[in-house]
Amino acid sequence: MYNVMVCGACGRMGKEVILAIQASSELNFVCGFDKEFSMENEIPIYSDISKIAENIDIIIDFSNVHATLKILEFAKEKHIPIVIATTGFNREQEQIVQEYSKYIPIFKSANMSYDINLMCKVLSELAPLLSNSDIEITETHHRNKIDAPSGTAILLANSINEALGNKMKYVYDRHDLSQKRESNEIGFTSIRGGNIVGEHTVQFFGPYETFEIKHTSYSRTVFAEGAVKAALFTIGKPNGLYSMNDLV
Repeated sequence: MYNVMVCGACGRMGKEVILAIQASSELNFVCGFDKEFSMENEIPIYSDISKIAENIDIIIDFSNVHATLKILEFAKEKHIPIVIATTGFNREQEQIVQEYSKYIPIFKSANMSYDINLMCKVLSELAPLLSNSDIEITETHHRNKIDAPSGTAILLANSINEALGNKMKYVYDRHDLSQKRESNEIGFTSIRGGNIVGEHTVQFFGPYETFEIKHTSYSRTVFAEGAVKAALFTIGKPNGLYSMNDLV
């Protein structure tokens, strides 16, 4: 069995990942990392990286960007592969992840759901056929989600943009825009409230009809199970940056 450390172990997704690991016949949860020290069924959740002494084969990260960068440094020093499911990285932070992938295997995805990644594939095929449409992405998440738009919304937009030759412009807020919509825009709307796991809708508005694709997540379990699959995929891989495209 492979020993796993979970970064963000005390969060909602961290707890789901721990359950998924414990249900696996191939993985063993040996420790966690979070902002405060605690115990999870007698397994330590560290707040101080320097105190982590367990033998770790893979790290699964569902935390925040600040914690991810800390644990990424630890992974590089110990040469431990890592699965990054955290979102909200800026361009400079993405470059750090890219640089570290020269030293360790890194699996990074804004969404661990197989269906979402299938949605990306469908969108990349549809976009050229609906290239004259106005494109809008609406995403809804629970009230505690920090980043907006979601990493998944950006992932979907990137699938469309790449299929259209990277000529689209992302518009996150029209509040200060006193102008008509441009034809090369992908607009984003973020809704936060309650305990909604995740909902993403992509709309292609034509002059006489609208084409819409929607994905709804009812449970965080799907992301945890995806992370476990990603972990098993990443163990033993050469150094480099991997994604759900490689796994699928």
